[in-house]
Amino acid sequence: MSRVLASGNEAIARGAYEAGVSFASGYPGTPSSEIMETLSELTDIPVEWAPNEKTALEAAVGASLAGVRTLATMKHVGLNVAADPLFTSAYTGVEGGLVIVTADDPGMASSQNEQDNRHYAFAAKIPMLEPSDSQEALEFSRRAFEISEQYDIPVLLRTTTRISHSKTVIEPGEAIPPQPGHEPAQNRAKYVMIPAHARRRHRDLLDRVAQLTKLSNSDEFNRTEPGDTSLGKWCVRSLPAWSDWWYSRSWIGYWRCRFEHWVLPAMPGRTVCCLENYPLKPPLR
Repeated sequence: MSRVLASGNEAIARGAYEAGVSFASGYPGTPSSEIMETLSELTDIPVEWAPNEKTALEAAVGASLAGVRTLATMKHVGLNVAADPLFTSAYTGVEGGLVIVTADDPGMASSQNEQDNRHYAFAAKIPMLEPSDSQEALEFSRRAFEISEQYDIPVLLRTTTRISHSKTVIEPGEAIPPQPGHEPAQNRAKYVMIPAHARRRHRDLLDRVAQLTKLSNSDEFNRTEPGDTSLGKWCVRSLPAWSDWWYSRSWIGYWRCRFEHWVLPAMPGRTVCCLENYPLKPPLR
């Protein structure tokens, strides 16, 4: 398929469509609203606005337990409303892939605060992917469903206002057809979170986090881009700030430095951001 110009939100919808999503539920709010609107134009699957973010996520969790890939979308403050099912779904895990889009709003273009929802990934012990442009938004949206099913865990996909609304070139791929669902499994030990079950599921969650940490250190989510070495060698490690990539790149490009950039998904125990230079002194913090 030919290359097209698309916003980050349009690319996320395209990625979910290509991944074979079967159900989507969300609550409208800038900068996330266009995801659901675009998805409804791409496919005839159920795409619905929910009364609030909590019921949107609960509906998505229910569809996931029926074995289909599901998408939930909301802006950053909406994740506060959905925090209850978010944390519990990390314990129960999924059947079909479950991806939750949180669209943050640094600078408060249309919001009452500019909270950083990367902290939710750390607190809930779930992986988060952050695209830096529309092509990565498409790829990460598609890959998030695979990660969710492989590691039995919901996946957060974080964007910001500029990523959601800026347009860059994407290369759409072929879509796989949505898979039919099934009756939810009668597995009380996994899905009924009374304290006795929840304690066991928490230990299981920690095991999944350890596996995900290995994934985050793989070549799939790391890259090095060499540049001009005339002013020394700079190492930019953005963990997990994909959306900061272009800001870092512009700054370093301005100073004509060689840079190496490693970007990883948000995982518990990782530094959020570190910027340092070598061999020049003193280190920049």
